Amino acid sequence: MINILLADDHTLFREGIKKLLADQADMKITAEAKNTIEVLDICKKKQFDVILLDISMPGKSGLDIIKDVKRMNKKAVVLILTMYEEDRFAFRAFKNGASGYLTKENTVQELVKAIRKVVSGGKYISSDFAEELANEIKKENGTGRPRYHKLSDREFQVMIMITSGKKVVEIAKDLDLSKSTINTYRARILEKLGLRGNVDLTHYAIDNKLI
Repeated sequence: MINILLADDHTLFREGIKKLLADQADMKITAEAKNTIEVLDICKKKQFDVILLDISMPGKSGLDIIKDVKRMNKKAVVLILTMYEEDRFAFRAFKNGASGYLTKENTVQELVKAIRKVVSGGKYISSDFAEELANEIKKENGTGRPRYHKLSDREFQVMIMITSGKKVVEIAKDLDLSKSTINTYRARILEKLGLRGNVDLTHYAIDNKLI
């Protein structure tokens, strides 16, 4: 039996995934978490085979805790299940230790396939993005590393939210952080990228195909 921890801050989504996987005789969701604090607390007490982890949750992001989760659950593999397209966060997820990356737009059949693949020791990513990921790895190891790689995982997430049109108050609410904290992240992002404001930041994100 594949024991699964499902981490997502939306109750209806978790309920839907549980119902969809109920037909799989070899899989069982044995624990749920609605934020990253709960994920870490559960992983201290129980071992899992697979951790289905969303990126955007209250508190720390899913990307921030991948290494911690894998340290606590030695045999567990992390499969990112998120609304964000692969070209935004997949490289960072794999770099932090994830074994797979899947968007919520995929079918239940694709989710089941991904779970079985990562449990067997493989990596899961769409064939369309595989080549792009390989190119990102080359950039990381070479001299063509984009400036946005200087950003922390949380800074990168905030940048994507800003350039997608979200206001500071909305981002703060979504991430369960204060407005001043988001403004601090914004200032750090602009400084690291050598940009002046949101307009420049948006142009930068478009030029680098991040939005």
